[in-house]
Amino acid sequence: MIRRPVVAGQFYPQTEASLRKMLSGLIDPASEKQDAIGVIMPHAGYVYSGQVAGLTISKVDLKKTVVILGTNHTGRGEKFSIMTSGSWMTPLGEVKIDSEIACSILKEGSLLKEDTLAHLQEHSIEVEIPFLQYLKNDIKIVPISVSPQAELSECQRLGEDIANGFKKIGRSGLFMASTDMTHYESEEIAKEKDRLAIDAIMDMSEEKLFNVVKEKDISMCGLPAACGLISACKNLGAKKAGLVKYQTSGDISGDYSSVVGYAGMIIW
Repeated sequence: MIRRPVVAGQFYPQTEASLRKMLSGLIDPASEKQDAIGVIMPHAGYVYSGQVAGLTISKVDLKKTVVILGTNHTGRGEKFSIMTSGSWMTPLGEVKIDSEIACSILKEGSLLKEDTLAHLQEHSIEVEIPFLQYLKNDIKIVPISVSPQAELSECQRLGEDIANGFKKIGRSGLFMASTDMTHYESEEIAKEKDRLAIDAIMDMSEEKLFNVVKEKDISMCGLPAACGLISACKNLGAKKAGLVKYQTSGDISGDYSSVVGYAGMIIW
């Protein structure tokens, strides 16, 4: 199937010309690249989170395929959903699914199910794709949607399955988790809470991240996706993580009473 865009004209411009123009102001193609295994990107409207996303992806050496773990805001479809064939459309054109890698990941474990319903109205993966297309027009993706209700043990197992399935193919790739951080709290509280989550990611501990988010009631929407990413990256040999940029919606809107936090991070 061809998965059509659902938030073009809302989260980002709906025409190719206007989208390219906006991305040109957010992405620095000349930025020094890092040979990363994983990356964490925000998924809000580009006006708010685009600076963080653009700066972060600009510093990553893009591979031929990006495995994207998104969160399932809609609640539709499978708890752990993967698409293994077809393509995704954006105003910049068509991005094909890397069926070889996707099928190998699906075959490796029992959590993931072949499913399109979880992806049809979900924005968390869609908003990342134009950034990838802008930098590499022949990029391929593996879209994986993860329920916010996933448990820590499931996230760890998912990461192991993704890594094992990927390693059997024997190719290079980049792994991404799409998440925003604290939602609709004051900037002071958001920064305090998000610092705890960021520190846990920098410690490369999905257990610490999962527990601190639950204990401190941090409204990080892509927690299971981020935990799955850390698990996968560690199984692929990653040892370190670093913060590229953090900001909140208040930095754009000027309203610091109720903000959303955005973090861009690299794992290597």
